[in-house]
Amino acid sequence: MAISSMKNLFKERKIPFLFSFFLLLIFVTFILISNSQKSPVFIATDISQHHSETPISSNPIISQTQLNPITKDSNPSEDFGLNDTKNDELGVENFDWKLCKGAVAVDYIPCLDNSEAIKALKSRRHMEHRERHCPDPSPRCLIPLPDGYKLPVPWPKSRDMIWYNNVPHPKLVEYKKDQNWVVKSGDYLVFPGGGTQFKDGVTNYIESIQKTFPEIDWGKHIRVILDVGCGVASFGGYLLDKNVNTMSLAPKVEHEAQIQFALERGIPATLSVIGTQKLAFPDNAYDMIHCARCRVHWDGDGGKPLMELNRILRPGGFFVWSATPVYRDDERDKKVWKAMVALTEAICWKVVKKTFFDSAGVGLVIYQKPVSSSCYENRRENNPPLCDQNNRSNSSWYASLDSCLVPLPTSSSGNTYEWPTPWPQRLNNKPERLSQKTDNEDIFDEDTKHWAALVSDVYLGGLSINWSSVRNVMDMNAGYGGFASAIIDRPLWVMNVVPISEPDTLSIIFDRGLIGIYHDWCESFNTYPRTYDLLHSSFLFGNLTQRCDVVEVVVEMDRIVRPGGYVLVQDTMPMLNKLSSILQSLHWSVNLQQEQFLVAKKGFWRPHDKVRK
Repeated sequence: MAISSMKNLFKERKIPFLFSFFLLLIFVTFILISNSQKSPVFIATDISQHHSETPISSNPIISQTQLNPITKDSNPSEDFGLNDTKNDELGVENFDWKLCKGAVAVDYIPCLDNSEAIKALKSRRHMEHRERHCPDPSPRCLIPLPDGYKLPVPWPKSRDMIWYNNVPHPKLVEYKKDQNWVVKSGDYLVFPGGGTQFKDGVTNYIESIQKTFPEIDWGKHIRVILDVGCGVASFGGYLLDKNVNTMSLAPKVEHEAQIQFALERGIPATLSVIGTQKLAFPDNAYDMIHCARCRVHWDGDGGKPLMELNRILRPGGFFVWSATPVYRDDERDKKVWKAMVALTEAICWKVVKKTFFDSAGVGLVIYQKPVSSSCYENRRENNPPLCDQNNRSNSSWYASLDSCLVPLPTSSSGNTYEWPTPWPQRLNNKPERLSQKTDNEDIFDEDTKHWAALVSDVYLGGLSINWSSVRNVMDMNAGYGGFASAIIDRPLWVMNVVPISEPDTLSIIFDRGLIGIYHDWCESFNTYPRTYDLLHSSFLFGNLTQRCDVVEVVVEMDRIVRPGGYVLVQDTMPMLNKLSSILQSLHWSVNLQQEQFLVAKKGFWRPHDKVRK
């Protein structure tokens, strides 16, 4: 009887029980969906969708914020701009980006603006405060945009005019207003082609040099030039018409922004100073070095600055010096000239031409470096001495200036150094220095063919890149310069970077008539924010991430690339997925193609962070 009653009761309550269970199941499902919308995966997807709905041309204006001094003792989550947590179950990171803060935030260069390290310097006599002093750890904050920032003026119009709001530094406009360096005209900064030594204009100055000394033969014999103390880089900018590749170089000086002007104009340039350390270039690299009133005391510190030029100048190369000691007779200038004569004779440079341009009222002297070490050996005094190659580092990265002369190279047959073949044959001819190592010539040939095919078949047509908007390009691990060689016919230029952890191929790059520099990608690069249209790398990150955090490298890439610019990465899929996650968190649009290429485009997004002073 009791059992029968229980069965009837169960039958009577069966339907309500199932209904309750169904409601519970719906409730649990709702909770799970709600939580999933807060996951990093959902956030990354939503960012990508939101970015695609907001075109780059909308150009939102981001107000300027402030950057506090960054020191190695700072709290990373507060001063370095990022709180990141990892979801162990999903294996992805959730980033909370912050803007950099402080008066220099918009133009912040971590390794040149480390105020705490600069304050601690014992001396500034030799420009130590303009050298690299990188914060540790590297900052992870994002650079704000200047008020009113716009997409840059396209090349070639940008050589002559840029948006003032993109580089809002009026000091040079006032300081050099009588010398036609730069003029403000409405919303633009205009570059008339003048300069302290270019009183008849930079074009006439360039033509006068070749008329004075025809052996220069712009764009054929002379292809790669270093312009020291370049001003606004008009010399290098107008030499582009002659097929000359000029690296414009100057230190970072507050409010003058010479290199920032140069890069905004689309002219090759880098920040550096001849202080206590070598420039980040190989020995015997440049065909010519130029200095027009560059304010470097060449005979200072026992002549080390001029010996640094001697190190990086190719045997048989020229140094063009246009400065008042060359043509004025006051006591100060005569003293400087006398010291220069003694120093150049000691390092075996000969004067091949000294002239005065009457119409411009300026003069110059052209020195030539010897092609063999015989002069060094026949000097009456061995001062400066020859460097001991056995005890001398081959690297110029964070290396002290030499106080000795580097012995000159010889050809593979043991004869005196041979100048590269004229441009453009020079680009694809096998450099003499290539034959110094076994199998390098075969590797060089294969590398050249590989990049020619990849650029033609994939990069220029198969990827979502608007190449007509690309002017300033950086190859983050350039190898032999094959990528730059393959893209040489386009109206752009390439900064070929050879990482210090990779084989040293930079001398080969210069021998080909291209330009480049050494760098360690675990540190910040010597350039202003928003200065490159495209960063390229090929299987860089595998070795790099063994030494430093990939997030810090991506933050540096975000700092360097202009809004509207691109990152083009060839790498393994696990690495591309990692990069994609970080770039999407920065609101970049990201495409993965052919399971080996990542193309990401930067927008105008910046985190809306309140200013903390």
